Amino acid sequence: MSGGPHGARSGRLAIWVGGDRAIYDQYKHVLDAIGDKPYYVGPIGAGAIAKLVHNCTGYILQTALAETFTMGIKAGVDPLVLWQAVRHGALGRRQTFDGVTQHFLPAHFDPPDFALRLARKDVSLAVEVGREFNVPMRLANLRRAAYPLSRGERGGERRQDNIRHKACLAW
Repeated sequence: MSGGPHGARSGRLAIWVGGDRAIYDQYKHVLDAIGDKPYYVGPIGAGAIAKLVHNCTGYILQTALAETFTMGIKAGVDPLVLWQAVRHGALGRRQTFDGVTQHFLPAHFDPPDFALRLARKDVSLAVEVGREFNVPMRLANLRRAAYPLSRGERGGERRQDNIRHKACLAW
């Protein structure tokens, strides 16, 4: 499930389901009453994997943006001006996942509001899944390694959005 507390209150929730398709179809109306985006992903466990891919991707993107924006700001560019400039570029004009089906999945490479402890859990689980399937998770490992350094006074309760700090994937 994805959408957080605001999504739960507004009914704007993505719900990823793994299991028997016939049971999903039979009870989809219940899921429709809970969220606006129920989606059957596949057999048991597929919904959990989809959530890990979703959440870990978000954390890695936040890390990459923090890294690059920190560089730009330290180089003297006003943060808002830098954001506006990046929004006008090709990457800023498209939604995050637009290029996935055009380039990444077919291998065509030519032309917070989330508690830190939960973020660490999701990234750690995603790294473990990656290890299990021999997938290098370099940014996820870097992100996971940074979590102990960013824990606040309340330990793992610090919020994820307070830490916003050509990838190769061997299949």
